[in-house]
Amino acid sequence: MAMASSRHGLPLVLSALLLAVLTLSAQADVKRYQFDIVMSNVSRLCHAKSMVTVNVGYPGPTIYAREGDRVVVRARHHPRGAHNVTIHCHGLKQRRNGWADGPANRGTLWWHAHIAWLRATVHGAVVVLPERGVPYPFPKPDAEAEIILGEWWHADVEAIEKQGRMPGMAPNTSDAHTINGKPGPLFPCSEKHTYALQVQWGKTYLLRVINAAVNDELFFSIAGHTMTVVEIDATYTKPLAASTIQLSPGQTPNVLVRADQKPGRYFMAAKPFNHVPVQDTATAILQYAGVPTSVLPAAPRQMPDTNSTRSVTAASSPPTSPTARPPARFNYTGVPLTTGLATSLGTRLSKVAYNLLSVESHPFHLHGYNFFVVGRGLGNFDPAKDPAKYNLVDPPERNTVGVPAGGWTAIRFRADNPGVWFLHCHLEGLKIAFLVEDGNGPDESVLPPPKDLPEC
Repeated sequence: MAMASSRHGLPLVLSALLLAVLTLSAQADVKRYQFDIVMSNVSRLCHAKSMVTVNVGYPGPTIYAREGDRVVVRARHHPRGAHNVTIHCHGLKQRRNGWADGPANRGTLWWHAHIAWLRATVHGAVVVLPERGVPYPFPKPDAEAEIILGEWWHADVEAIEKQGRMPGMAPNTSDAHTINGKPGPLFPCSEKHTYALQVQWGKTYLLRVINAAVNDELFFSIAGHTMTVVEIDATYTKPLAASTIQLSPGQTPNVLVRADQKPGRYFMAAKPFNHVPVQDTATAILQYAGVPTSVLPAAPRQMPDTNSTRSVTAASSPPTSPTARPPARFNYTGVPLTTGLATSLGTRLSKVAYNLLSVESHPFHLHGYNFFVVGRGLGNFDPAKDPAKYNLVDPPERNTVGVPAGGWTAIRFRADNPGVWFLHCHLEGLKIAFLVEDGNGPDESVLPPPKDLPEC
């Protein structure tokens, strides 16, 4: 959901951050949060800098609610802040209310700044629990914790973004990755900057993992422990056991972890995929109760290498280029803009992302909706053959999906939420807005904007 904030320090009651998390009921509670957007001095890796934060936190505060609650967030942008700020509640659907694209779903989601690179420091978790008396569709965990993966730059993130745009090249990579804002003991000056999760032997924990990194797909693993994925992007999924999971920026999987290993200290690690070969793996510690902190943590099993893909310049793996005539010519500097797409309420849509030519995968996020990932592949999308391979039986449901480099992804959703919505890459660029017109039936039209909605 979008949140607008004034640089003049005027308080805003957010119909824009969570105007109404989920449907109001007679038993619903009202949860109130205060967001103070301020410049804070933060130190990591022996380096201090001033950066934009919410409530002086990095990450910012977690919004907790229960399905059916109403959440009101009051935001104040303090005068020292030199930045305009908008905040998006990533993955929350607000039916008929495009003025503030937020709720009605339970699960793990997150909020983040949606202007320039401020999301690098302005972000936090959103946890919407099931209604009281409604159990999880998996064994009830004994405890829960949020695990927010992020990035740290020594320099100002907006300056880095601008420097990258000037020559048209990719911006500088981060100086470290973080787990709950802390890089871990593999980096200098991190004795106080290592996150530790205390666990009791024999108990099961639900970890709400969020990839809040600006640019990087990340592998996440826990030494000696198996994770069971039970939810992705606030949608329950078939349980899947894994030693390592991969997250595109913006994705929010939930995993169950049972503390059933020999009591000790175990590293949790977040490592970039397809990144420059530098040591920027973030680590945290799974700490069994009663084990001294002097015990060295066990390292995770080897995660996939950052350079595990073939290189066309390597003599050991020469390229195999197709010799057939390319299906289309591409020899010009300007790409025609896509024409506008307007749909009627209830229209079923398939959106296909074609041929990413960059060396990295791109995570695409849809505002206002979840969608089904019905197909994906490498190479050119073939409209005559590839649709026959679509999974129309049990496709995964997401609000963010990684489109592979040099490949395509097909998604399907029903356009039943009227308004103007945003589909964009969660790195930079690659964005469109689409319009869903009002329907003819009850509850099928956009509600009027709130009286305090700031004008453009």
